Amino acid sequence: MNEVARLPQDELALALATGELHIEGRLVSASNQTLRCKVTSVSGIDLLCVYKPVSGERPLWDFPDGHLAGREIATYELARLACWDVIPTTVWRDDGPAGPGMCQEWIEEDPSAGVVDLLPIDAEHPGWMSVLEGQSGTGAPIRLVHADLEAVQEIALLDVITNNSDRKGGHLLVDTAGRIWGIDHGLTFHEEDKLRSVLWGWSGVPIPAQLLATLRRLRAVLDTTEAEVVTDWLTTAESRALKDRIDDLIAHGVFPLPSDEWPSIPWPVF
Repeated sequence: MNEVARLPQDELALALATGELHIEGRLVSASNQTLRCKVTSVSGIDLLCVYKPVSGERPLWDFPDGHLAGREIATYELARLACWDVIPTTVWRDDGPAGPGMCQEWIEEDPSAGVVDLLPIDAEHPGWMSVLEGQSGTGAPIRLVHADLEAVQEIALLDVITNNSDRKGGHLLVDTAGRIWGIDHGLTFHEEDKLRSVLWGWSGVPIPAQLLATLRRLRAVLDTTEAEVVTDWLTTAESRALKDRIDDLIAHGVFPLPSDEWPSIPWPVF
């Protein structure tokens, strides 16, 4: 387990929000400015984190407001309200080397483990859910699969209620202790349906009773001031759409099917 994960959550959040940031480098594969930093807490503990300044965001046509960092924090806080410990600790910083933005604990990834994979069409895949079939770059038939695990199921439900439009395979990490994490939640909470994900393996499957109970509890919390840690980052329309999505899940009791009205798989997949 990495050094960050061993800290108590409150201490970790305080360190990320107030510690001194030292930029180590940039993650060049990210579409928005994403910086890996060392943060030194007031108690002298050094941690690694991801820092995404608002100044480095590249607004898209459907997310034009430039507040992607706030959506990352809203996703983290919503997961906390649901007691789904699947998002690394994520906080807002008023200051930083490139200005205000979000900081998130760095996850030391196990390169030998994964949650999403591409397999030959005839390969056995016990413990994995099939998403779709296609062809590789050489024309060989392949299958996109993801792990059939409770943490992945929680992330899949979180994606539905946050309307995540960019759940790529590379946004799911397994750390060196074997825990599964979801990252990169800037393109979330749009009031229009935009769910794009690689986690469609449970489509049409009944939501387990314990997860339905969590959704009911979460929906009740969203009508209280406790929800302000989420809704303060959203517009009124986005907050209403969030509640509506949870209401729909509770009413139907099943994982949704991909829509025919927009691409349901992000590209690239990884």
